[in-house]
Amino acid sequence: MERELIPEGLQRTSTATFWLWMLPWLALLGLGGLGAAICLIVGLNQTGMNDYYAFGVWIVFDLSVIALGAGAFFTGFLTYVVGRKELKSIINLAVIIGFICYSGAVGMLGIDIGQPLRGWFIFWHANVHSMLTEVSFCITCYLMVLTIEFLPNILENRQLNKVPEFHFFAHNLHEIMFVFAATGAFLSFFHQGSLGGMYGVMYARPFAARYMFAIWPTTFFLFILSAMASGPCLTLMIATLLEKVGRKKLVRPEAKELLAKIAGRLLALYVILKIIDTWFWVSGVAADSGFRVTDFYRDGPYGAWTLFLEVGFLGVVPAILLNIKAVRESTPALMFACVLNCAGIVMNRFVVTVVTLGIPVLPFEKFLSYMPTWPETSIALAVIGYGGLIIGMAYRYLPVFPHEKELNS
Repeated sequence: MERELIPEGLQRTSTATFWLWMLPWLALLGLGGLGAAICLIVGLNQTGMNDYYAFGVWIVFDLSVIALGAGAFFTGFLTYVVGRKELKSIINLAVIIGFICYSGAVGMLGIDIGQPLRGWFIFWHANVHSMLTEVSFCITCYLMVLTIEFLPNILENRQLNKVPEFHFFAHNLHEIMFVFAATGAFLSFFHQGSLGGMYGVMYARPFAARYMFAIWPTTFFLFILSAMASGPCLTLMIATLLEKVGRKKLVRPEAKELLAKIAGRLLALYVILKIIDTWFWVSGVAADSGFRVTDFYRDGPYGAWTLFLEVGFLGVVPAILLNIKAVRESTPALMFACVLNCAGIVMNRFVVTVVTLGIPVLPFEKFLSYMPTWPETSIALAVIGYGGLIIGMAYRYLPVFPHEKELNS
């Protein structure tokens, strides 16, 4: 019976081997469910957060997966709006990853607000002066768009596609997919920027505050650019992992080359602008607030090494590697560059979220430390388990890679 669910003409592993592969993801998901139950039943006092650290590991993880999920909107924009047809080899996977990242982030935020049953307050009693209101609306709407984009692939399941109504609906959705791709690009562009802009206008926190460009702080544009540069790399990493596990080719080489090349160009631009932005922060914003740059790194565990790690090793290095054709054509080298790129974005979100709140800004304040508890960490890791589960099921039962049969014939 299960063989009838697997796409026709494609080879998949045995059922026992498949569920053995799924066990770690199910374990992570189960542990996260236990942590979530504790936080919802007992309360947020089970976390390491407090009045100073209202943004903890959940927000770091939330911002990271939203940035890494940007491969969906960017790849969709290139495929359906710009017309780069070679990316159709990987667009389905990009959409699935985007769906996982955004739905996982929304689920994590449901725990973060403490009382998820009151989550509708965000929309009904919206604070129109808050950037987070725009972020909430855009993320929710974009998750709906991703669901619509994912739906045709689900309906193309071998058995579901036999239902005439499902087949007809999926076919017609494909015909108008450019509308949803353009809508998703618009929504994602603004909420990515507003997440960065929120930190840039924290003038009481000179470590995060930035100069304004028109009506937006520079972090607005840096967050957008960093997401566009890192999202495709996560898509490439997962596609390569599936190829290694399945021992077959899934994505056309030209699709990988194009995504890696574009990611490299964007990352190089981001790193250059990030260095310029850092210089203006050191010589302008921090100095105007009465701080020397060394004041921000003199205490606590987050020394100046965080800046050099984020911008140097996890920024400059992958930007150089991704712009070398020989690196893009070598799978191990390309994966190394992609890992550095994605890690750099996670490091950036960690710095602006946790380090910003830890650095004292008043003479009588001390450096504030924060250590997440196991329920916090388990809920964050549950998103990885959830992602592994969805990708595993999609790869086994859905025609995710349209050229798989052709590449392995």
